Amino acid sequence: MIAKHSYIYYTSRNEKSKGELIMQTLDCIYGRRSIRKFSDEPVSHEVLEKIVAAASYSPSWKNTQVVRYIAIESPEVKNKIANECTSSFVYNGNTINDAPLLIAVTVLKGRCGYERDGSFTTNRKDTWQMFDAGIANQTFCLAAHEFGLGTVIMGIFDETVSEVLEIPEDRELINIICIGHSIDSPEVPKRKTVDELLIYK
Repeated sequence: MIAKHSYIYYTSRNEKSKGELIMQTLDCIYGRRSIRKFSDEPVSHEVLEKIVAAASYSPSWKNTQVVRYIAIESPEVKNKIANECTSSFVYNGNTINDAPLLIAVTVLKGRCGYERDGSFTTNRKDTWQMFDAGIANQTFCLAAHEFGLGTVIMGIFDETVSEVLEIPEDRELINIICIGHSIDSPEVPKRKTVDELLIYK
């Protein structure tokens, strides 16, 4: 059963300011949806920076904190990505056109999964950066939901996006997040039961 949204007041001096309304963690998890329809209202820089600050607390490989974000506000750049860089899945282009803001999620190469001498720590080699990016994406989207914003994570786009954004050689583009004020209320997709997901040994 999905929990109804409820809110608590933080009163601790070490937490949020007294009286500030904040969503409970499980309500935030249960309530977040992938949003593909947005209003024209822009996302403020102040709110975006708070979201990124929250995402910075995501765990990472040996605390390397390799995830970096590019906020794409320019209509010209956004439209170029939507119209010229989504040939492999045009539906994503429509969503990008509709969103007031895109976030390109990138990682610094050559850090996750490595020892100081440049060798790999495990047989997963450098794929650990995908774990770090995934965790950061989830934290980013949950924080956005708390601030009343909708998001959708996209992984299907043409490689030319990296060229359009002039991403440096020492970084790799992992995914794009569309973010904005939602005008959509999608139903909860069917979820697998705990019995299907969990076993004990």
